[in-house]
Amino acid sequence: MRVRLKGDAICTLFLLVVLCSLLYFQLEHLVPVGNKELTQKKPSITSKTFSDSRAPWRLMPAEATEPRLQVTPVLRQREVANKRVQTTTLSPLSDSAFNFKGYLLNKDNRNFDLLINQPKKCRRTPGGPFLLIAIKSVVEDFDRREIVRKTWGREGLVNGEQIERVFLLGTPKNRTVLATWETLIHQESQMYRDILLWDFMDTFFNLTLKEIHFLNWAAEFCHNVKFIFKGDADVFVNVENIIDFLERHDPTEDLFVGDIIYNARPIRVRKSKYYIPETMYGLSIYPAYAGGGGFLLSSHTMRKLSRACKEVELFPIDDVFLGMCLQRINLKPILHEGFKTFGIVKPSAAPHLQTFDPCFYKDLMVVHSLKVAEIWLMWNLLHSPRLSCTQKKQVKKPFQWKKKAQTTMQASPLR
Repeated sequence: MRVRLKGDAICTLFLLVVLCSLLYFQLEHLVPVGNKELTQKKPSITSKTFSDSRAPWRLMPAEATEPRLQVTPVLRQREVANKRVQTTTLSPLSDSAFNFKGYLLNKDNRNFDLLINQPKKCRRTPGGPFLLIAIKSVVEDFDRREIVRKTWGREGLVNGEQIERVFLLGTPKNRTVLATWETLIHQESQMYRDILLWDFMDTFFNLTLKEIHFLNWAAEFCHNVKFIFKGDADVFVNVENIIDFLERHDPTEDLFVGDIIYNARPIRVRKSKYYIPETMYGLSIYPAYAGGGGFLLSSHTMRKLSRACKEVELFPIDDVFLGMCLQRINLKPILHEGFKTFGIVKPSAAPHLQTFDPCFYKDLMVVHSLKVAEIWLMWNLLHSPRLSCTQKKQVKKPFQWKKKAQTTMQASPLR
């Protein structure tokens, strides 16, 4: 009797094991394969910023900090699960997602070949030119360079002072789209003799390389210049006002003038174009720097900055980097109200003010963010013999610009 009961118990236990195994395999087949892959891929996508404390430069792209995807419901098809898996893989970095790892690994590579030079640019005038206009540009922006040449960036005598001009370029990011770029830029250089081209990729975060290479070039090939204006190709410059201002200064003394930004804080938001992690810049405030739309400096300051930039660690935002170099040589930049490198904002207190009025531009020095047609039109309006700014508008209280308050702001220079 005991033997029979023992055998029944063993048989029952065996059947239970078989039944549980069948249920397990059925449940496993109901779950899509994609969910297994999602579970396997989770360790490669972490919310940590650094993958190794010994290598603090291994920054993950912004996608790595996004919330993990939820597991696909059981009723979904395998194709849906597979598509979900593909979205979790790290996509290539966009223009706004900066590759900090690559930057930090290559930041000490700061010497690139000069592919197109203008070594005689500053030798044509005995004693050197009074003002050198240096404009940041990219290869494909021929129309912007051409409008600068025909308007405010003309070479020759202006108010009795000699003006020279150069454009600062790197190699294009997408060489396949502009297959003939090399031939075109060499032809342009032969025609105008104003192109400086370096062998680094022309990207937003490589503008610092453009900064230090230009300063080195100016110190070597244009050391006899008295003053330098450096700015973007989308600005309008009233060169006559600049010359009038510079004639009251000594080129053998320090001078750095522009739209100075004070107490700017590093942007810590990953999605921002100007995002800088604390590991790259740990301080809470940037040094004072000039908005990149345009600024003036003397030849004496240019030589000091060319030496300082070799001693300051490269920083991906060129405006801030130059501010660091100014701090290195213990030079405080000068704020000038005539530099509108963030554009002109119409004050609410002056609804009558027309910001695109040549009589208004006549009193300014630099205005940022103008289209090609606007630059051409404003230059022609200002130089028209019919222009008359003597008539006063009939307003109760004419608006006057107040001095800019030195308030704390986020660092977001316009481009």
